[in-house]
Amino acid sequence: MYRLDPRYAPAPGTVLATGWQAVAARLPTGPVTVAVDGPPTVAWDDLAARLTRELTARGTAVRTLDLRAHHAPPAEVRRRTDSAADPHGADLTDDPYYAKLAENPLRDLFDDLPRPRPPTGREVLLVHGPGASLLPHDLLWYADLPKRHAEAAVNAGSGRNLGLPDDRGSLRRLFYIDWPMLDRHRDALAPRLDAWLDVQDAERPTYIDGTGLRATLSDLARRPVRTRPYFNSTPWGGHWAQDRLGFDPATRNTALGYELIAPEAGVLIGTHPGQQAELPFQLLCVLHPEAMLGSEVAARYGTSFPIRFDYLDTLGGGNLSVHCHPKARYMKERFGWSYTQHETYYMACGSPDTRVFLGLREDVDLDLFRKEIEEAAHDGVPMDPEDHVMTFPAEQGRLFMIPAGTPHASGAGNVVLEISATPYLYSLRFYDWLRPDADGRPRQLPYGHGLANLETGRRGDAVAQELVQEPRTLREGPGRREELLGSLDEMFYEVRRHALDVGAETDDDTAGRFHVLNVVEGEGVALHTAAGERHLLYRSETLTVPAAVGPYRLAAVGESPVKVVKALVRAERPGRTGSRGDA
Repeated sequence: MYRLDPRYAPAPGTVLATGWQAVAARLPTGPVTVAVDGPPTVAWDDLAARLTRELTARGTAVRTLDLRAHHAPPAEVRRRTDSAADPHGADLTDDPYYAKLAENPLRDLFDDLPRPRPPTGREVLLVHGPGASLLPHDLLWYADLPKRHAEAAVNAGSGRNLGLPDDRGSLRRLFYIDWPMLDRHRDALAPRLDAWLDVQDAERPTYIDGTGLRATLSDLARRPVRTRPYFNSTPWGGHWAQDRLGFDPATRNTALGYELIAPEAGVLIGTHPGQQAELPFQLLCVLHPEAMLGSEVAARYGTSFPIRFDYLDTLGGGNLSVHCHPKARYMKERFGWSYTQHETYYMACGSPDTRVFLGLREDVDLDLFRKEIEEAAHDGVPMDPEDHVMTFPAEQGRLFMIPAGTPHASGAGNVVLEISATPYLYSLRFYDWLRPDADGRPRQLPYGHGLANLETGRRGDAVAQELVQEPRTLREGPGRREELLGSLDEMFYEVRRHALDVGAETDDDTAGRFHVLNVVEGEGVALHTAAGERHLLYRSETLTVPAAVGPYRLAAVGESPVKVVKALVRAERPGRTGSRGDA
């Protein structure tokens, strides 16, 4: 029952048009200046040519201006946008793995902006490319491709970075420079867009008018919503999502499953697969932060949705790398995030015979650990991580807490539901089993960053007691129980689980803070809101319940008991401060 394309109807009155002829028909005959902004992944030459052809066919003259031809020189673009020194003098400009998140506006990509002659008569001036909105315009459109297309294009060698259209693209710039700049730019435009254009299908783009776009997002910010899932492939990936969920059986493997990773997640809006557009989930938080996150959470995290759900599929695959994530101060000062990458592993599939690597052994020799990491990275000498890192049976239904700085990995033969803080691009790898990447090259090992963040104070018994917690019952009644699976002072969120017998129901309430749900056992649940909404959620699916939903009810569906994992941001308690992972 897992749905690969959850879809939501647009708000009443929304204009949804498909195909270049229908899209061009939304433009006046002139005189008008239309700015079409968007990321560099869009096929801008093709977009301009197709709109020109359709407008010319109806007797409208078209003049185009490609803003990509007006960038500052490449060396200057790099100088302006790459990592500046942090307060301690660390410069990431030459770091091959990471850059500090760029804070530049798109205006920094240009020296002098062009000043085109205004259109006259039956003429359309079509200004297009990243930053097109910087020029005076009468209508503003945003053409979009979801971020997964940009990553795939860079990996394939065809992708280009922002402001550098003639250079081969790099993932380092894409993740840490391009995307932060583009996201801020797009988010600032959202309140005044006249139209959104989804160009994933180059032959049949989908148009949504700006007013309908904002009305639809306003509706979705106040009701349960599921994002479009997808999986990518990695050298360690397994095949569970292909075999069980129906993802592309022809792909190499299904490793990392994007259930809800807010910076990349999309929501499908439309009436059927042939007429739909994918909108960034992030726009819900930008335009309606209090409805989505809740006032307290929005005050702490702004428009950043702070929890993510994703899958790590090693069923039929290999071990993940042994790695950790940056501690809070390091994350903020070196990398630019205001909060860090705490994680948890919920074992969606596992067994007593498979394992999770977690935390340092009591008797760890840190100097030897460093020495073996360096020998593996530089000389290809294999090491045994179990000489330094503890392992635990990966029993299905078990939750492992992974505060920042904790060395960890999922072993082969598991499916992990990763319930974590939203930052997701900072795996500071110590050891990757001497494994090459898809192109046969050694995988990147930023172990220097990892060693700088390694949590050495929690070892041995403390790891088992604090990070492998037993479920605690919070409340129960006939056929129902809510458990707390994991909570630590140093982590800002906690993980709970509803257990429902066949036919049982339970009440819940967002109480001003969003919930994220995933069905981990049984067929599924029907979620009923106080406003009368009903949303079905099936096994392995993830659902966001915005703060504005308030009271809701979960009813078990099917002929077997159901378990639903729930994550939420913990309420702030006066005087509570983080420890270890926030140091």
